[in-house]
Amino acid sequence: MAKANHSVATRKRKKKVLKQAKGFWGDSSKQYQQAKRVLMHALEYAYRDRRNKKREFRKLWIARINAACRQEGVTYSVFMSGLKKSKINLDRKTLADLAVRDNPAFKKIVETIKK
Repeated sequence: MAKANHSVATRKRKKKVLKQAKGFWGDSSKQYQQAKRVLMHALEYAYRDRRNKKREFRKLWIARINAACRQEGVTYSVFMSGLKKSKINLDRKTLADLAVRDNPAFKKIVETIKK
């Protein structure tokens, strides 16, 4: 029985890995074994950090809202509880954007909460 050749599939698989590893440093982008090893590591970080990115942005928004609130003489926790009591349904992303870009609008929200 003749020996089966796997060259087409092997080449395709290796090209796919090397294409994904393009831009990696040194042999990590040129040698298949190195590229495969480094790429697995990179993909694990990418998976993990897609989740961490959401946490990081939430922390950033809270820090921005807190800073803007303190300039108006209110703490973050008092501000958020005031929002809920006055039934203002704005998420943290929008509030942080208002605090940074549209300060007068944010001040109006704080004034509403103080009442």
